Amino acid sequence: MPVTITNIRTILTAPNGIRLVVVRVDTSDPGLYGLGCATFTQRPHPVASAVDEYLRPFLLGREVDDIEDIWQAAFVSSYWRNGPVLNNALSGVDQALWDIKGKRAGMPVYQLLGGKCRDRVPLYHHCSGRDIEEVTDRVRAAMERGYTHCRAQVHIPGFSTYGASGLDAQQRVWEPTPYVRTVLRMFDHLRSELGDEVELLHDIHERVPPIHAINLAKQLEKYNLFFLEDPFAPEDIGYFPILRQQTSVPIAMGELFSNVNEYLPLIEKRLIDFIRVHVSTIGGISPARKLAALCEYFGIRTAWHGPGDVSPVGHAANLHLDVACYNFGIQEEHFFLDETREVFPGTPEIRDGCMWPSDLPGLGVDIDEAKAAKYACPELPYNGAWPAVRRRDGTVVRP
Repeated sequence: MPVTITNIRTILTAPNGIRLVVVRVDTSDPGLYGLGCATFTQRPHPVASAVDEYLRPFLLGREVDDIEDIWQAAFVSSYWRNGPVLNNALSGVDQALWDIKGKRAGMPVYQLLGGKCRDRVPLYHHCSGRDIEEVTDRVRAAMERGYTHCRAQVHIPGFSTYGASGLDAQQRVWEPTPYVRTVLRMFDHLRSELGDEVELLHDIHERVPPIHAINLAKQLEKYNLFFLEDPFAPEDIGYFPILRQQTSVPIAMGELFSNVNEYLPLIEKRLIDFIRVHVSTIGGISPARKLAALCEYFGIRTAWHGPGDVSPVGHAANLHLDVACYNFGIQEEHFFLDETREVFPGTPEIRDGCMWPSDLPGLGVDIDEAKAAKYACPELPYNGAWPAVRRRDGTVVRP
């Protein structure tokens, strides 16, 4: 007898204050269910509505094995497509179906994707600080704990600095010139103090005008970065050919893309070196594995987005893709606190600067719904919308 979908529902929880959206798909096989990540922290309720009110009636009764056909049908089911709300909803279902398929096969999902290419997944550790010395100390401490890759971000006094959380939290003003000068001083200091034994990364986060980003990349070349992330906003990808002509600094891009087709011109013309994909925002494991396979033939490596606003289920999806993709590059780290680990048994293990896969079937992560219910999603200013950051003259800055 074929196994079919009998129910689809969302579970919203925030055990450490970050609003997480998880999708549960139940089946006609008693006790068999799957979990997927659909977290869109700034817009969790529209995602839940898309799952519960639209995907659920559309997919009830479908055979759980038909992952590709379900994805393709659901993708066009709203006619307009490729928005982050729909894609996250679709990702929750897609990841849950891969979880189910692994459980039915008695295998981890990475085995269904071709098996292991590596035994562990190296992570990059976030090393931000109030000043250059504090950043240096944190990179040094991370190296002592086994990390070989560190992302360095330094606070710019008086400004709302991306990547240096908790500092000047009420400050919503940003200027690019002080930032560029400070970043150059930071990397000069890091290399002089720590040498070349550590791989260093940095995220511009699209916060400077494109010409500033090009100039910064040129000057950073001598510090041998592992990659420089998001030099341009998605709207400014036309600058990538100019950047490539000016510098050999490896470039990571794509965290804000929601349509897999946005990557294609950058891949085809070899204008980037790493894809920074938020897996749930492009629709789940199914499109992510295809995109990774395409990148392999162009010498481009993976660097899946892995912040705190991806649930442990989503981090497990990243992990399974990392283990199975030959062209793996690096994985962003987020270490979940005890409350989240209690809600999500099987949260991937992190030690020695790496994330380690288990041999549990499916994605290997479960959810304790009773504990999840204790952590209701908090009320947030603007209902969680990204607050505006502005130049001194009042102009809104891209995030």
